[in-house]
Amino acid sequence: MVKLELEKLDLHYTSIELGMIEIKEDITDELKQKLKSNLAVSGLELLDDRKSILVDKIKNVIIEMIHYSDEVPQVNYSDFISEKLNYDYTYLSNLFSEVKGITIQHFIINHKIERAKELILYDELDLTEIAYKLNYSSVAHLSNQFKKVTGQSPSFYKKIGAKRKGNLENL
Repeated sequence: MVKLELEKLDLHYTSIELGMIEIKEDITDELKQKLKSNLAVSGLELLDDRKSILVDKIKNVIIEMIHYSDEVPQVNYSDFISEKLNYDYTYLSNLFSEVKGITIQHFIINHKIERAKELILYDELDLTEIAYKLNYSSVAHLSNQFKKVTGQSPSFYKKIGAKRKGNLENL
């Protein structure tokens, strides 16, 4: 799809990977806008400034770490992100806050709670296992953060989820 849009605009590229394209020639603002709107029709977004690209990489590292990795990081999140992207964490943190309007820490907490909600509803792990899997120091820490973000305790959330599931099965 992306290749087709590049060909339509007669743009040549040196590499094309998931989420990244390196275009050989300099492109005019007009051509860039045309590419941007053509990609938008397909539900894709053109990130053309370095700050947005780096922030997107930070988000991807965090999402992969929390949602798709079964291993608990052996280092803290700041070191993990810094090592993965080869940038100083303070720089990444300031940039993220500037562009997104929230801290990296807040973004991580939100995603950890979303993952906890999924795991609670799957009902395969107890809270102790979920706390360990999400790198919380204790169940109490997980529960406090969960309540702060959702307004509900994990056990109440689980009860509501079970009721909804039961109601759906009775339809």
